[in-house]
Amino acid sequence: MKIYFGFTVAGDRSTVDTARQIVQWLENAGHDVLTRHLVRDDARTADRQLTPRAVYERDMRWLAECDVFIGEVSGSSFGMGFEAGLVLGGSQKRVLLFHRVDAAERISLLITGNTHPRCTVTAYLSFDEIARVLASALL
Repeated sequence: MKIYFGFTVAGDRSTVDTARQIVQWLENAGHDVLTRHLVRDDARTADRQLTPRAVYERDMRWLAECDVFIGEVSGSSFGMGFEAGLVLGGSQKRVLLFHRVDAAERISLLITGNTHPRCTVTAYLSFDEIARVLASALL
């Protein structure tokens, strides 16, 4: 499967280690993570080498190409909310969103309260909880 993995570039990246674990789990399961660059330490610098339009066009291509959108939204950003909403409103693709339990108060209620039938929102304490959801949804 082709996966669009959403993770903040400009926001709070304190969960980058968990984001890396998600990407690694997905790749180990044989999935193609189109956005694996987002978990690199230089993700912001790399994206800033492109024009805003180039980033938008690249990401829109990847969103159209992907089979599922998965996001670690603890450091939630406007971009990820836009991406998740675009996928849910403009396609039949599934969306899986993960956030640390203690981050819920900082995340938009449009994410934590999402009841869309193709969207799964999971608050987690450990990566094991994420892995169980991924396995159930993707294997």
